[in-house]
Amino acid sequence: MLIVLGALIVVFSVITGYVAHGGQVAILWQPYEVLIIAGAAFGAFMISNPGKVIRQVFKTVPSLFKGTVYSKSIYMDLLAMLYELFYKAQREGLLAIEADVDDPHNSELFQKYPKVLAQEEAMTFLVDYLRLMVGGSMNPHELENLMDLELETLHQEEEMPAHAVNSVADALPGFGIIAALLGITIAMGEIDGPVDLIGELVAAALIGTFLGILSGYSFIGPLGKAMEHRARERAKFLEIIKVTIMAILNGYKPVLAVEFGRKVMYENERPSFQELEDHVKGK
Repeated sequence: MLIVLGALIVVFSVITGYVAHGGQVAILWQPYEVLIIAGAAFGAFMISNPGKVIRQVFKTVPSLFKGTVYSKSIYMDLLAMLYELFYKAQREGLLAIEADVDDPHNSELFQKYPKVLAQEEAMTFLVDYLRLMVGGSMNPHELENLMDLELETLHQEEEMPAHAVNSVADALPGFGIIAALLGITIAMGEIDGPVDLIGELVAAALIGTFLGILSGYSFIGPLGKAMEHRARERAKFLEIIKVTIMAILNGYKPVLAVEFGRKVMYENERPSFQELEDHVKGK
């Protein structure tokens, strides 16, 4: 909703200000200028990015309009799930969670937390390291180093679509200038024609520059920034899992381990100690 609302505010403000100054709305409709700018931008996007990044962009952009899933409630569910998981391991031994780790989607424990279970990347990250813990073949320092390397790799990969979109946003004003230059070229070809005709052609050309700058700074650029924020949220979700696992491996009890996870949350989503305790007990 914020993306749609922001776009509507941009369009309303620009058009209203333009009309208030006496501008004619009809002159803003220049489909061929749009074709030049959009086509050049999309072509450059295709040239500069591998297929997997292009697919990620088309997968990520629609999800932005659905809003973030990383709310306070899903973070609380994550910590409650980790608490219950590690409490079971502490009480019955690590082998007791082996069945949950081998088939998380059919685990009664994980099924209590459907919102967390739906996060495939996070569940894969968690289950992989739980397997290593159950196997007992790595010491905590090696495991932490491996986690850090994987988190860095995942974060770089998740930021690639945002970087691709931001590159297009940076280039759009230039494509607007290209459209404007082509329009001016057409206007120069009619230099002996009526003044009204030349004026219309020059105005149409300038609309190309306007559209390139507006789309780059008001739509595509902010969309890229929104993708960056979403990538950071996913990274934070995984970081909470990592910190909680490391607290367990360093000998802390589950009730303190989830407190480590709570402390690395962003302030807006971080529950209070009492909120988390009540939620865990309720679960």
